[in-house]
Amino acid sequence: MIEVKNLTFSYGKDKQALHGLNFAVEDGEIFGFLGPNGSGKSTTQKILTGILKGHGGTVSLFGKDLREVHTREFFREIGVLFEFPYLYANLSALDNLRYFSSFYPKKQLRDVEEVLDELEFKKDFLRKPVSSYSKGMRQRVSMARALISSPKLLFLDEPTSGLDPAGAVLFRRIIEKERQKGTTVFVTTHNMLDADLLCDRVAFITNGNIVALDTPRNLKEQNSSHRIAVCYLYQGRREEKTMETPELKSGIPFPYDELISIHSKEPTLEDIFIRCAGRRLS
Repeated sequence: MIEVKNLTFSYGKDKQALHGLNFAVEDGEIFGFLGPNGSGKSTTQKILTGILKGHGGTVSLFGKDLREVHTREFFREIGVLFEFPYLYANLSALDNLRYFSSFYPKKQLRDVEEVLDELEFKKDFLRKPVSSYSKGMRQRVSMARALISSPKLLFLDEPTSGLDPAGAVLFRRIIEKERQKGTTVFVTTHNMLDADLLCDRVAFITNGNIVALDTPRNLKEQNSSHRIAVCYLYQGRREEKTMETPELKSGIPFPYDELISIHSKEPTLEDIFIRCAGRRLS
């Protein structure tokens, strides 16, 4: 679906943003592109969506080189959620989406109100201007804009930005539903929880270089300390011990009255990113 070879980009003589990126995204995959602000992730997405021109290397979508395709039909297969909503503030959610729908063939379009309902948009705001919406409401309209054309390839830039926890859970469920339809999803974010829960594979980018690429599970297992934390009660006191995993093969090697919890001490994706990149995400 996406193939990137030796991708480079510069904003000027001394402003090299990307330094020879190589990666591929399979059909129906949710691929996370993770990094802090200024790392090159948004630049990469703008190149992949055809917004930013003048890159070096090769970028192919749907098996076609981006430099050789300039047709509306090609880009109609792509949906984009931008980090900052591109909506007309004086128009309502319905009017915005009906306007953007006019760029696509009717057979490709989903029903505007059904999409907004799936995104749990407040019905009493459907006809009110976007200028009166909260950030979370604008994010819902922007996601509806990305989904309205039934895209085969979906680019999401910070999809859960501005959402409360319930909204973030809803968006992750909708993204997974899109994948089940066969949609390929490319997510750029610095939210490691989204990446861990959603993505089949993730790439870490910092200073214009990819420093790691694998499944979240493999990255955590490869960087695990292989230690286990056991929380328990003994003689009326709450205790916790940390031990090496092999020590548990023959059972709990110390006296206890009740086990409260046993969990691995594996690192989070953010821990791994800091090890790989030497800096935090925010």
